[in-house]
Amino acid sequence: MKLLIKNVRAVTADTDQITDILIVDGKITRMGTDVVEICDGKGDRVIDATGLTAMPGLFDMHVHFRDPGQTHKEDIRTGCRAALAGGVTGVLTMPNTKPPIDSPELIRYELDKAKDTGVSVYPVACITQGMDGGALTDFEALRGAGAAALSDDGRPVKNAELMRQAIEKASRMGMLVCSHCEDLDIINGGIMHKGTVSEELGVKGMDRASEDYITAREIILASAVGGRIHICHVSTKGCVDIIREAKRLGVQVTCETAPHYFMLTHEKLRSRDANDRMNPPLREEADRAAIEAAVLDGTIDCIVTDHAPHSPEEKMNFELAPNGIVGLETSLAATLTALYHTKKATLQDIVKRMSVRPREILGLAPETIKVGAGANLILVDTEQKWTVDPDKLHSKSHNTAFRGMELTGKVKMTITDGQIRFEDK
Repeated sequence: MKLLIKNVRAVTADTDQITDILIVDGKITRMGTDVVEICDGKGDRVIDATGLTAMPGLFDMHVHFRDPGQTHKEDIRTGCRAALAGGVTGVLTMPNTKPPIDSPELIRYELDKAKDTGVSVYPVACITQGMDGGALTDFEALRGAGAAALSDDGRPVKNAELMRQAIEKASRMGMLVCSHCEDLDIINGGIMHKGTVSEELGVKGMDRASEDYITAREIILASAVGGRIHICHVSTKGCVDIIREAKRLGVQVTCETAPHYFMLTHEKLRSRDANDRMNPPLREEADRAAIEAAVLDGTIDCIVTDHAPHSPEEKMNFELAPNGIVGLETSLAATLTALYHTKKATLQDIVKRMSVRPREILGLAPETIKVGAGANLILVDTEQKWTVDPDKLHSKSHNTAFRGMELTGKVKMTITDGQIRFEDK
């Protein structure tokens, strides 16, 4: 099969050019402004991509696909469909399923179910058995089955010595430990950021000290054993400051954030809509500004989604609803809206944060757009304005904090292994 993309702006981490792209049997075989080979065989196609931008497929290193155990919210196949609609061709799936992903059998289950989706799914295994904070899992067996990283995301490892052992052992094996930085004793039942809005609403808040404290703890532990630590979903100014200083001192720490943390604040929760509740929560303007600055200066390595689907019934009650929002289908558009269209970041910067750096951190081969590379790319209309309609999302769940918002930038096509996996018509 041949696929010819004409007159496209191709942007990678280090190139930006107008070109044609010829794809044959899953590989990019020719590029240039004079690719005239005609696609006339069965299934061949010519795409006039004038005005569109090609980027390498994005990688989201923090998603929850709820499979096994909660497939009424999402499953691996529907999660992959949502990913493709957002231009995401690779994901790191968190292990807080029911049961938690703590055995080789469950790793193999995820990998088998992800076959033929067009998305490269990399399962994360639990740090502790049953994700209960007790004994460590069998890291060697989990890696052998295909685990790409380790985390007790959603339920932080409370015992610092156990976490130290996990970081040390995983680092020796070349595995990444991802930490959900939260002290549950400090949180003590809080459901949103602790501040003026939580006080006005009369609900218990989540003090930012919870995130800052465990972030500092993980960095100290990683430094002590000369190991690596990845800090999940950074949301506070204090956390940014701690990580920035740790990087300056040479600690092997990387981190991520999501678009809602550099676009929204706790003011959004005045409507008492549980679709604006996630963990960590939306915080204050000073935090939002600090997160944005850290993305722009590289302190924050990656932009992810923490895609966390919940059913409408679960999200009906503001105070009792579970935390989490979906984000795979809005992440690129939100980032383009907040950073590219405000001239704070280039498209190359966004490719680095959303495609290149996540794969680097995980030791995966990069996706790029050049002759000889696999055809794993997306076509984006960076100028298209659209309003987020939850009912039109491809995820089983529609709990988005961006509902009703106008975003600028739309994924028009996602191609993996030379096949068109998603097309916005």
